[in-house]
Amino acid sequence: MIRLKRRDAEKIVLHARACLPEEACGLIGGTVTADGDKNVEAVFPLTNADHSPEHFSMDPREQVAAIREMRALGLTPLGNFHSHPETPARPSGEDKRLAFDSAAVYMILSLAGEAPVLRAFHIEHGTAEEETLVITEE
Repeated sequence: MIRLKRRDAEKIVLHARACLPEEACGLIGGTVTADGDKNVEAVFPLTNADHSPEHFSMDPREQVAAIREMRALGLTPLGNFHSHPETPARPSGEDKRLAFDSAAVYMILSLAGEAPVLRAFHIEHGTAEEETLVITEE
């Protein structure tokens, strides 16, 4: 299970809308419980260095800075997020192919419908399984 605070979910949506028509991206950091649940404690919006509506790559300097900030806060890098401006919140073939860390959480936000849809996935060997994502008030 992944827990994400509502304010952090809103931060992801705001970043994605600000990046339109391009995909938005960023990192998430937090803690992992003894039973493997992941609590997102911080969201780090980053620049899509590809400036594309169909794919993304995170700006390397911003990635390093975000990881340093996570460590300074005592957080563990949990994974990343990106948006799909015009397609559903599910991993594309490219998303699956480029998912190198099987321990990472891959969050995808779709802006294709009337309301944003945020989902989380575990991707391993090209296969994506949806994870339970719980949005908490705090």
